[in-house]
Amino acid sequence: MTGTAPLLRRVAETDREAVAFSIDGEAASALVGDTVLTAMLTQVGRLRRNEFSGEARAGFCMMGACQDCWVETADGARLRACSTFIEPGMALTTGATGGAPA
Repeated sequence: MTGTAPLLRRVAETDREAVAFSIDGEAASALVGDTVLTAMLTQVGRLRRNEFSGEARAGFCMMGACQDCWVETADGARLRACSTFIEPGMALTTGATGGAPA
């Protein structure tokens, strides 16, 4: 996908319905009820790149207070990964393409 191993591994609740979405243009799958953060980090090792240092970021507080989990959709919209639920067809980016270091 983006060349990084997943940061999270699902160990429970595997019987929920699958939700198709994409990360950096590549097909991915999550489960109904997953947040964007969970959906992304079970597929790749980061949510985004820090806009100043290029360092990989994967969220911090996990409750919508710290601003560290903002991600962009392919059309440029921004959303909080820790408090937004994954939806079918979402197209998300990690900053692996474009100006940010991969």
